[in-house]
Amino acid sequence: MSVKTPRVGFVSLGCPKALVDSERILTQLRIRGYEIAPSYDSADLVVVNTCGFIDSAIDESLDAIGEALDANGRVIVTGCLGANPERIRERHPRVLGVTGPHATEQVVRSVEQHLPRPHDPYLDLVPAQGIRLTPRHYAYLKISEGCNNKCSFCIIPSLRGRLDSRPIDDVMGEAERLVASGVRELLVISQDTSAYGVDLRYRKGSFRGVEYETRFLDLARALGTLGVWVRMHYVYPYPHVDDVMPLMAEGKILPYLDIPFQHASPSVLKRMKRPAHAEDTLERIHAWRRQVPGLTLRSSFIVGFPGETQEEFEELLEWLEEAQLDRVGCFKYSPVEGATANAIAGAVPAAVMEERYEAFMERAMQISEERLAGQVGQTLQVLVDRVDGDTAVARTAGDAPEIDGVVNVQNAKGLRPGEFAQVTVTMAGTYDLQAVPATHKA
Repeated sequence: MSVKTPRVGFVSLGCPKALVDSERILTQLRIRGYEIAPSYDSADLVVVNTCGFIDSAIDESLDAIGEALDANGRVIVTGCLGANPERIRERHPRVLGVTGPHATEQVVRSVEQHLPRPHDPYLDLVPAQGIRLTPRHYAYLKISEGCNNKCSFCIIPSLRGRLDSRPIDDVMGEAERLVASGVRELLVISQDTSAYGVDLRYRKGSFRGVEYETRFLDLARALGTLGVWVRMHYVYPYPHVDDVMPLMAEGKILPYLDIPFQHASPSVLKRMKRPAHAEDTLERIHAWRRQVPGLTLRSSFIVGFPGETQEEFEELLEWLEEAQLDRVGCFKYSPVEGATANAIAGAVPAAVMEERYEAFMERAMQISEERLAGQVGQTLQVLVDRVDGDTAVARTAGDAPEIDGVVNVQNAKGLRPGEFAQVTVTMAGTYDLQAVPATHKA
């Protein structure tokens, strides 16, 4: 008589770094013989990977835990909110277990405790690249955990610890396996990608017979040998970032940087305790674009930070106009439990914060429209994400999945997800482009 294989449901919330944690947990569960259930009803137990960075994310995580408890009744919680187990148990005392972020083995042990694994863990083989939650053609490559920065609005170091970089040969081994499995785009993520390897004192490693150091530049060089799109996220604008511009100009890695500027006023940045806040970022941006004219820059900003004056906000708008960033997000300041910024005087009234948010986003949208309009008539390489009938949704080198715009390709017969294509841009909107295959007339 066959034994029913235990099934684990999974809810993954938060940023791409949390998504990678989810993939690692799922991979280990599958290796141990568990099945992954697609719904609460079909699961014997549910794992919820939470986010705990800002109040809205905490509320979403607590609601997700409650939903899983109501629908299934047996829930294990992990992730950033798990670093504050009292808060979880105060709201949801019935959870079976709570662990913090990047705690793969602890989660697996908790699952095994409450849902004993099958006798034979090798009935289902797991591919070498592990279980992934992204489409087959792109994957997140997490190069480190934690952060050494002490930004006053952030509690990531207390949630995820200090910087803990993976040796470069370990990272490149994973990258090579992902490419071999069909991945066409690697999205490099961490809390501070520019600081990669500083904790390891740039330990040396080898890949394909070549020696590299565990550092940002050498990582870009090594990834640039794989022949796929390589997209850099969460890059602080330290001076050594200048060194990757030649690799972008040569097409080794994508001409794209995701830089969390957060603000532009020196006095606000000082109160935020941002790293590299004293650097002349505008001059650095101009220098980068002289070397790489097609460089796409994305960033996120906070308005209404404690003490922010109208003059400081105007500085931000003027900086944004000068920087001409391609992709921009904005958040209204929200206090985070445990952050030192909570003690800064001068709370900005909600109505003023809303006005500044709207003014910022209006200018950011105008810049986006103007920059995208300049691409009409151009022929671009895109990576196709999905195809629906005669229409394909694709992305250019300037578009990261889920957070940036897309290219809606008409007359897309013959295009397939996960493949590159040449398209001609026919129309531009605020964030998205329309195009046709380059073999068709616009």
